[in-house]
Amino acid sequence: MQKYLYFFLLFISSSLIAQNVAIQSGPMVGYSEMKEVMLWVQTTNIADVSIEYWEKGSPKTVFATEKVHTEKSKAFAAHLVADAVEPGKNYEYRVLINGKEAKRAYPLTFKTPTLWQYRTDPPTLKIAVGSCAYINEEGTDRPGKPYGGDYQIFDAIYKQKPDVMMWLGDNVYLRETDWYSRTGMIHRYTHSRSIPEMQPLLGNSINLAIWDDHDYGPNDSDRSYARKEDVLEIFKDFWANPSYGVNGQGGTISFYEWNDVQFFMLDDRWFRSPNELKTADRDFLGKAQADWLIEALVSSKAAFKFVCVGGQVLNPLQKYETMANVAPKEREYLLNRIADEGLKNVIFLTGDRHHSELSMTEIKGIKIYDWTVSPLTSGTHAASDEANTLRVEGSYIGDKNFGVIEVTGTKKERKLNLKLLGNDGKELWKYDIQ
Repeated sequence: MQKYLYFFLLFISSSLIAQNVAIQSGPMVGYSEMKEVMLWVQTTNIADVSIEYWEKGSPKTVFATEKVHTEKSKAFAAHLVADAVEPGKNYEYRVLINGKEAKRAYPLTFKTPTLWQYRTDPPTLKIAVGSCAYINEEGTDRPGKPYGGDYQIFDAIYKQKPDVMMWLGDNVYLRETDWYSRTGMIHRYTHSRSIPEMQPLLGNSINLAIWDDHDYGPNDSDRSYARKEDVLEIFKDFWANPSYGVNGQGGTISFYEWNDVQFFMLDDRWFRSPNELKTADRDFLGKAQADWLIEALVSSKAAFKFVCVGGQVLNPLQKYETMANVAPKEREYLLNRIADEGLKNVIFLTGDRHHSELSMTEIKGIKIYDWTVSPLTSGTHAASDEANTLRVEGSYIGDKNFGVIEVTGTKKERKLNLKLLGNDGKELWKYDIQ
């Protein structure tokens, strides 16, 4: 009798959990291709999750992803593939948890890339970029004044309606309570992802990410970090990038294309040697990753090639975690290879520094740019008088900000417009690259 009572109570308990489960964070739009789109959602407990979607304006024809069962070991996160999509379409969608709609207080939309090749000029494209998003939590914050704040910046980004939001590292700040346990890592990623101001942006733009030291491990962490395999797994649980690692290597290296623009998403932690290593040449990306990048750039036919990496590449300052300070020989090798191969329109998108600036150099007639955009919500770092001799005059911004890139023009006359906007959405600086 006691045995049956136990199973009855277990059934009732499970049923109550199923009824009360809700969305913890998301949904989020991940990579979007012409024939499939990756969608992500995190629930508050174990659940069966699916997403229904339909072409905007045609709600009678509804498609559905396969159901995914969320589990505690995977942070109750679900990756759901919408595979009944067509190129150049706009879709609306809703999340079903245990068969019931989990409503959100804002629209949920995604779109697929246009099949423009051999047909028309490439469409316009809007990309938002930013790094360093510290979300306060009492009890684990640094003593004194909270380091994070002004979360309304995520609403300002959402109102820009970007096609792609590229998160440039330090998207989460792991802390002392988190570095050496999966429980701590999952808690930090969940806590940071769940703030209400972020949700509309997640639900309507493509969100892709690289990492830097704080969402990888301790401050200035490198390839020696003992829990790197754990945090890689959790990074995969919380993001929806197209891939992770190339040529059999580990880490978070990835690649993404939208219209005639390509993103080369690098990993500046997995292969990185300790910053203070004295008995060997130091690595920032590692030669294998650097060589993959060069060969991928050589193969690229993109109008603009965005190389996304956590730390500054061009800034010649030999201080902090600039590439010039950490691995000067690798930096010289990388930049000379770009010039020797005649690779035009390469723009590094970087973060980390808690200020924004555009750097530019010209090597053998090849212009190379490095646009640093930081911070989103973290504290700022004054560097207006820093000896970055490659800084484009007037490009320094020392307040919280985010970047917007607009790609416009005909196929043979594409143009980039770079803008920095404050946490209220007001324009702080702009610059054009032909």
